[in-house]
Amino acid sequence: MDSTDLLPERALTWRFSRSSGPGGQGVNTTDSRVELVVDLTALPDHDRLVERLGPVLHVTASEHRSQLRNREAALARAVERIEHARRPDPPSRRARRPSRGAKLRRLEDKRRRSDRKALRRAPSE
Repeated sequence: MDSTDLLPERALTWRFSRSSGPGGQGVNTTDSRVELVVDLTALPDHDRLVERLGPVLHVTASEHRSQLRNREAALARAVERIEHARRPDPPSRRARRPSRGAKLRRLEDKRRRSDRKALRRAPSE
């Protein structure tokens, strides 16, 4: 799925600022740090997203030297977090009673462990 299908432009707000990190002296003059703010309430199926992520999602990227690559990284990160929030919860484990065989194995292990420890004790008189 393309990010333009997932996130409409009206839900995105971009901010740019100067970034620390790679870039040499160009860092001092280039607004390469990107902050992406996504309004999750503007998305079609926003109920689950707002419940899990809140009404607004903030993503920043400043690892690349160019603003364009940081924009792509921020958008990819936002899409990844939204897709992760849309996934259904894994099914919860239902508690069940132990089988008869499991009970017998547990008791046999207890007996063996008890016998092993009894051999370590000093002999009774």
